[in-house]
Amino acid sequence: MKLHEKIKAIRRAKNITQSTIALRLNITVQAYSFKENGKRPITTNELEIIASVLEVPASIFFEEDFYLKLNKTTA
Repeated sequence: MKLHEKIKAIRRAKNITQSTIALRLNITVQAYSFKENGKRPITTNELEIIASVLEVPASIFFEEDFYLKLNKTTA
């Protein structure tokens, strides 16, 4: 699973909108949507902000046992 797919999975599991994250990143919803769909790169700084909004450590996006951790963060 790619980084942008993991971000989308956590965001959806936590019922957080794209507009909420876009607002924190100070970009348009369309620009964020491109990032979340893998059409634009996500910077390290953006990843830290996204993790903060999702209330997860940024390291979760790089874990091999992502699905196990996803279940724990959304439970």
